Amino acid sequence: MAHHKLQLGADVSQREESDSMGAVQVPADCYWGAQTQRSSENFRIGGSQRFSFTPTFIRAYAILKKSAALANLQLGLLDKRVAQAIVTAADDVIAGQLQDNFPLVVWQTGSGTQTNMNLNEVLAGRANELLTGKRGGKTPVHPNDHVNKGQSSNDTFPTAMHLAASEALVQQLLPTLDHIITELQHKAVEWQALIKIGRTHLQDATPLTLGQEFSAFAAQFQCARSGLKQALNGVLALPIGGTAVGTGLNSHKAFPTLVVQYVSDELAQPFREMDNKFFGLAAHEPLLQLSGALKTTAVAAIKLANDIRLLGSGPRCGLNELLLPSNEPGSSIMPGKVNPTQCEALSMVGCQVIGNDAAITAGAMQGHLQLNVFKPLIIHNILQSIQLLSDALASFNEHCLQGLAVNHAQLQHNLEHSLMLVTALNPVIGYDKAAQVAKKALHDNISLQLAAEQLGFLSKEAFNQAVRPEQMLAPKD
Repeated sequence: MAHHKLQLGADVSQREESDSMGAVQVPADCYWGAQTQRSSENFRIGGSQRFSFTPTFIRAYAILKKSAALANLQLGLLDKRVAQAIVTAADDVIAGQLQDNFPLVVWQTGSGTQTNMNLNEVLAGRANELLTGKRGGKTPVHPNDHVNKGQSSNDTFPTAMHLAASEALVQQLLPTLDHIITELQHKAVEWQALIKIGRTHLQDATPLTLGQEFSAFAAQFQCARSGLKQALNGVLALPIGGTAVGTGLNSHKAFPTLVVQYVSDELAQPFREMDNKFFGLAAHEPLLQLSGALKTTAVAAIKLANDIRLLGSGPRCGLNELLLPSNEPGSSIMPGKVNPTQCEALSMVGCQVIGNDAAITAGAMQGHLQLNVFKPLIIHNILQSIQLLSDALASFNEHCLQGLAVNHAQLQHNLEHSLMLVTALNPVIGYDKAAQVAKKALHDNISLQLAAEQLGFLSKEAFNQAVRPEQMLAPKD
């Protein structure tokens, strides 16, 4: 995106806009006004970390502004011609047609005032062009008096945060989780009869099936999805109508109810008015809870990635029970090497989401008196976490999980050579004698059966009757 610089002298490619601090030269081809221009010059922080690079947030804010205009029109507080122009301009933004008109970085005022004014100015500038043919300005549509009517940055920005987070969650991450869970459940059913050795503490343990192992992954992601849906319920409550400090000063008492109705219709979600708007401006626990649920999802993703990476390690000197898809060469020096790259990418994303949660937690603590002033930080990290998890899990599903295959020979070899099959002898000869069998088999590098026979504990036939892996997979009747 081009970064428009503030020019002090007159130029044919610029026009003059003004705010309470005076006149400012603004690029003639843009729709924004003086406050957006000042912010773009005063906060050159983070380069590409702009809200325009998070289209979900700008779109959500435009939906809110459209809904506010419709509510004010219904209440008789806006002229129909002005309201319709604002709605048309908002529809342009919602459709992504004016994306280059949102140049502000995330790292700005903590209330998001400058992004709110960016929306107000762009919508007013576009509405004025629709009505007069002249881009920008404040007549006949004023960014504050009309687009921002009945609103404050302090209630619209957190409302937009909730709208964007809920839409991203519902449209991106939850469907991706459904696909992952479905694939894991499919693997659990497909591989239910494949007996393998279990491992605890990274050491051999008693048997289970590969299907049982994958059922645990599916359950873990179902738990994560449940937490996300629970957190979503809190995010559906909107603080719109609180205006500056939560009292609703300069807004109509019916305004928030109408806005909530319009945004619910636009996004097809059951939004509701927040019970206590003082809370909604001063603190962000609903988004903090969502961040915690995203962190839980990241933990599940890392567990899945790590286990598949371990089970696919090899091909000759590792566990080598799973065969991972070969997507690309793995080394610039070792010919023929293939690495678990999708596992590594998913793990890194998980780490980033956990880091984002730490930043969100720190930001959520900054609710000083009537306003939390870390709002841009919180929503930037929330939306990044949702997008990263959505993208990484979709990539992992497509390029790794769906193509997993089983190394049946290695599975059987590991099962037959595990010392922990001796656990089945506990009810037959007791724990202490079973331990002696395991130790002798390990020390002499012989089978459990031969060790039991040499110790005089069990004949070959009795051993084979007692140690049957297929009968070690569930409790006894």
